[in-house]
Amino acid sequence: MTTTSKRLSSAELRSLFLEFFRGHGHQIVPSSPLVPANDPTLLFTNAGMVQFKDVFLGKEQRSYTRAASAQRCVRAGGKHNDLENVGYTARHHTFFEMLGNFSFGDYFKREAIRFAWEFVTGKDWLGIDPARLLVTVYETDDEAYDVWRKDLGLPAERIVRIGDKPGGGSDNFWQMGETGPCGPCSEIFYDHGAHIPGGPPGSPDADGDRWIEIWNLVFMQYDRSADGVLTPLPKPSVDTGMGLERTAAVMQGVHSNYEIDLFVNLIAAAAKATGTRDLTSSSLKVIADHIRACAFLIADGVLPSNEGRGYVLRRIIRRALRHG
Repeated sequence: MTTTSKRLSSAELRSLFLEFFRGHGHQIVPSSPLVPANDPTLLFTNAGMVQFKDVFLGKEQRSYTRAASAQRCVRAGGKHNDLENVGYTARHHTFFEMLGNFSFGDYFKREAIRFAWEFVTGKDWLGIDPARLLVTVYETDDEAYDVWRKDLGLPAERIVRIGDKPGGGSDNFWQMGETGPCGPCSEIFYDHGAHIPGGPPGSPDADGDRWIEIWNLVFMQYDRSADGVLTPLPKPSVDTGMGLERTAAVMQGVHSNYEIDLFVNLIAAAAKATGTRDLTSSSLKVIADHIRACAFLIADGVLPSNEGRGYVLRRIIRRALRHG
């Protein structure tokens, strides 16, 4: 059951997000193609900030210092690769949309966190019950912790500090690739209820489907070089991402992304084509997801081949065929 009085279609959610940030002085920027322009470090556009990478690095100037977008993304190759999880969790996709707001040396942690909380919980916007939400911050990021605790008044038990993993890296320190802009982040999680397996972030059961991250606020403070050195960026900036499909599930009162309006017709069509009546089949979820990825990749000029992006597309097609 949804914990908000509003019920929004995916299209309505997308529009509401852009309307909110337009009202807060952000330039609405169209989604960039899935093939990144002039960036050999990435196979695909995997986040909303990709088209702004040179702006974050100070190599490019824009006529605005605040932006918002609904960016189409693919994570099926390279560092961000969710391919084998797709169909078996409530939240993984090869193709998805990322709703994002960005600051290029304009506002920083305090404003970014306030914007996110207002949009998620405000009665004029999503109106989600704060009692169903939990936030995380990077272990040493006292500045972000204080905004949540002191400015917004969240109870200490609803703010989780996440440090580095034993093998390196952290769920609360974000980087686009092995090099480039990076920094600590703060995430908002939604609790789908005790009837679903999984624990809160930072717990041994964090990989379950009960607590789902819906928004990641990345505080771009550094540029990571090839030797791992972190150099402070000339203008600390903000890169945020709210998963359209994950948040639509909350707003439509369902647990799985595959139950939202973007997927139900695709799954029904795949079931009809394959002659099955079991609409809960993981294979149908795989087919529905992969159809979206293939359609958008081909529309952006990627064709099946033996190498690079074309090989990833071929793998996605083959996986969909196997499940068919």
